[in-house]
Amino acid sequence: MNFPAELKYTKDHEWIRVEGDEATIGITEFAQRELGDIVFVDIPTTGEEIAGNEVFGNIEAVKTVSDLFMPVTSTVLSVNEKLEDAPELVNADPYGDGWIVKVKISDTTQLESLLSAEAYQELVDA
Repeated sequence: MNFPAELKYTKDHEWIRVEGDEATIGITEFAQRELGDIVFVDIPTTGEEIAGNEVFGNIEAVKTVSDLFMPVTSTVLSVNEKLEDAPELVNADPYGDGWIVKVKISDTTQLESLLSAEAYQELVDA
């Protein structure tokens, strides 16, 4: 399983790629494997500020629906419109074309509470 070292992770299986005060967010390879075939991604409209650890959408697989949690307080800048027609991108490329939202981080100090790749790997291997 892939755990890119340049990303931060949540205990709820989201990843975040930080670039200054902006970031890209998606779900981890572990999460997409656990969910199975993803058929729909429901994500917010742009401009909405969402607090860290709050639900910002959900992801639907063939047999279940799972909430998506915002890693840190952020304002949604854009959503991955490709997922409307091709939600399976999350399965095929969770760290690339399967990203879910791009955000502007409100408080970068919250990033310190996120997991490193090594810590996340330990969590899912436990």
